Amino acid sequence: MNSLCSIIKFENLQELKRLCHWGPIIALGVIAICSTMAMIDSVLWYWPLHTTGGSVNFIMLINWTVMILYNYFNAMFVGPGFVPLGWKPENSQDSMYLQYCKVCQAYKAPRSHHCRKCNRCVMKMDHHCPWINNCCGYQNHASFTLFLLLAPLGCIHAAFIFVMTMYTQLYNRLSFGWNTVKIDMSAARRDPLPIVPFGLAAFAATLFALGLALGTTIAVGMLFFIQMKIILRNKTSIESWIEEKAKDRIQYYQLDEVFLFPYDMGSRWKNFKQVFTWSGVPEGDGLEWPIREGCHQYSLTIEQLKQKADKRVRSVRYKVIEDYSGACCPLNRGIKTFFTSPCTEEPRIQLHKGEFILATRGLRYWLYGDKILDDSFIEGVSRIRGWFPRNCVEKCPCDTETDSTSEGEKKNR
Repeated sequence: MNSLCSIIKFENLQELKRLCHWGPIIALGVIAICSTMAMIDSVLWYWPLHTTGGSVNFIMLINWTVMILYNYFNAMFVGPGFVPLGWKPENSQDSMYLQYCKVCQAYKAPRSHHCRKCNRCVMKMDHHCPWINNCCGYQNHASFTLFLLLAPLGCIHAAFIFVMTMYTQLYNRLSFGWNTVKIDMSAARRDPLPIVPFGLAAFAATLFALGLALGTTIAVGMLFFIQMKIILRNKTSIESWIEEKAKDRIQYYQLDEVFLFPYDMGSRWKNFKQVFTWSGVPEGDGLEWPIREGCHQYSLTIEQLKQKADKRVRSVRYKVIEDYSGACCPLNRGIKTFFTSPCTEEPRIQLHKGEFILATRGLRYWLYGDKILDDSFIEGVSRIRGWFPRNCVEKCPCDTETDSTSEGEKKNR
């Protein structure tokens, strides 16, 4: 009893509030609909008590549901791990390499970033995901990625059951002119008749569940591919953007240096093991990280400080070349842009040809930044902030201030 009380604390009960959000409600609703309909249809199609195959099919279906929910709730309630309030490095001299968070009253540890939704500095922050109503970071990155893997696999299994159920139940009722097709329909012709009658309502519900399963497979499968791509490089979405701006800074100032991402272990397997372990606990403590040879523990944070001091790379200027309606998943911007729409509550901004944007971060097919509402490039003017597709903008030529920078000043920087 004492151990149970130690687990159920007030703080843990407070975490249940995360369920009261449109993201978890929709996600759990889709899981519930697909799982329930798949179990009902599996009874209609392949009675689990009569054959070994039917039993295995039903057990696998339950197994998918349990594993999906386990990893989903792990990602939601375990959370990403937060930098302790008031944290500072053991060596006080190292604080010169770190940014200070006024909200958390602490230094930002390497790879950590402040989340405005969670209102805390998140360890190894990748992004804030509305579907789990929490950040994806150090502690829950593995659970979140496993959820992205298991959800499409479970939906593929469920979709197969839906298709076979509709086919077997309609086989004796409709004629499609397929008389030459030979299929064993014994499972559909058993006696007595199934407990759940397959009427018009059951057909409509199965068809609806099939659409949900196929849509989830495509959308979540794309997210899994994106996550695995950055995990195998031992990066996060934010760090990919920092690296891109680092290369842009070096190229513009013609510096004789090469930016090496410090946390890439040089092997995909080693990078993979930084997130996925047999114990389920990621390597390290979320504050200090193993680094590759030739890099400093604070190489990335030093680069961030350089970019913060350099106004030109802190916000890259873009000009709108094509109109954008502000749609969440715009079909007219291409398939890749449609399926890689950022999973975040942050808004999209409507763009018109000729407008200017200051982008502060981004993904491969999307950028995030501020739209300038007047003709001035001076920071502090009124702006609208949000996401927009990369393929509707282009980088602007340098403004007057950066154009007047001499070659000597560039090299000195």
